[in-house]
Amino acid sequence: MRKNSGIYNVVIAGLFAGVIFIMTAYFPRIPTARGYIHVGDAAVYLAASILPQPAAAMAAAIGGFLADAMSGYMIWAPYTLLIKACLTLAFTARKDTIMSGRNMFAAVLAFPITAGGYYLAAWIMTGNAVVSLAEVPPNLFQAGGSIVLYMLFASCMDKAGVKTRLEGNA
Repeated sequence: MRKNSGIYNVVIAGLFAGVIFIMTAYFPRIPTARGYIHVGDAAVYLAASILPQPAAAMAAAIGGFLADAMSGYMIWAPYTLLIKACLTLAFTARKDTIMSGRNMFAAVLAFPITAGGYYLAAWIMTGNAVVSLAEVPPNLFQAGGSIVLYMLFASCMDKAGVKTRLEGNA
């Protein structure tokens, strides 16, 4: 079974890091006061639903970090590295499908992880808890939009048997 192959997982994680980077940095973005809203988290959730945990966390952290670093938001990049890795923790790749009950629950957990993580990052950067509250609504919107896109992608990928094919069972 390929899913246990270290090299195979590194390659798939690298591909996901690239997809996360592109979907975060180059897909349509909505500028906010201190950052931007993107749909790259949908790819983070997909990576976490397909790859083993360490590989998913690395793909999410690297893809998100590079997107911030290369699109003029380097100040956010170290926080993004941690937040994106944390987003992968609740997901599982052990189920037969991407859209498992646990992964749906994990997608819901993305709301507080994303909004709370960037709120804390803004608080650290500004030193002001009240001003940092401005980060919460855009990040809730970002998490929600990414969840919808994740569910759409995951549903299509499950119908096409992508996870079974990636695991070498097809």
